[in-house]
Amino acid sequence: MDPLSSLDAPPAYVSLGADELGRRVERARALLEACVLCPRRCGVNRLAGELGFCGAGATPRVASHGPHHWEEPPISGTRGSGTVFFSFCTGACLFCQNYPISQLGTGNEWSTGRLAEAMLALQRKGCHNINLVTPTHYVPSIIEAVSLALPQGLHIPILYNTSGYDSLEALSLLDGIVDIYLPDAKYADDSVALELSGFVGYVEANRAALLEIRRQVGTELLVDEAGIARRGMIVRHLVLPGELSQSIEVLKWIAQALTPRIHVSLMSQYFPAHQVVDHPVLGRRLYHREYARVLDAADALGLEHGWRQELDRVY
Repeated sequence: MDPLSSLDAPPAYVSLGADELGRRVERARALLEACVLCPRRCGVNRLAGELGFCGAGATPRVASHGPHHWEEPPISGTRGSGTVFFSFCTGACLFCQNYPISQLGTGNEWSTGRLAEAMLALQRKGCHNINLVTPTHYVPSIIEAVSLALPQGLHIPILYNTSGYDSLEALSLLDGIVDIYLPDAKYADDSVALELSGFVGYVEANRAALLEIRRQVGTELLVDEAGIARRGMIVRHLVLPGELSQSIEVLKWIAQALTPRIHVSLMSQYFPAHQVVDHPVLGRRLYHREYARVLDAADALGLEHGWRQELDRVY
């Protein structure tokens, strides 16, 4: 991680100004008339009450918000990451551990004003950043909330915590607003991505999104003098049993197309949930030998920056 030259370096969105943020809000809301916020491109008019695959309407639905202390160390820091957990999702993972939120839509509808107030409240609590979890389908509301919170003193980094299934139209609107991206790279096989997570054309869309994120914030994770992230990207990958997530292929692409210097967070936290409890492969935890192969591959590819979860049980 590279330290910033100043602790007082402002977040990207501060320099955009109210006029540009206002223009971004208008452009973002126009996308809701024929929604293309994710690569599924449902084309429904969410402003008129139509619902696409994700089930989200025109206003955000929030499941919970508050300081979170279990993200990667530069994200959670000492005071926590100010998370806003949005309801619904652009995917439908059979093994989702949070399916009541992501697929059933558990939560409450919020106005953009309330979302802005929540951002400011998290800042007052001392959180290091505003961590928008599963945000893709609410990009217009997020931009509007930032535009409302900025003149009220919002000044901490915005973090976009996504499945990596984002359209280039949506990401382009976030250029200069989001300081830190935390995208997944879930699969290297479209048929598996469709079968297990309901993603259409995931691989091409995910890789295009990661390249756009790199263009916006670069490949270095910039931190302040306390080691807290201020700008950059961290790519997350959840290792699935039976090599169903094609982890080694995912890591090869990251190393070759992005850079081996990218920060990668390898996760071993998978456990059977939702619809896969009796699945012949996904109905179990990872074997240590499976995870060890992924770690060895990461080493061979020179992916030395990031974090690696340990398996907490022996299999």
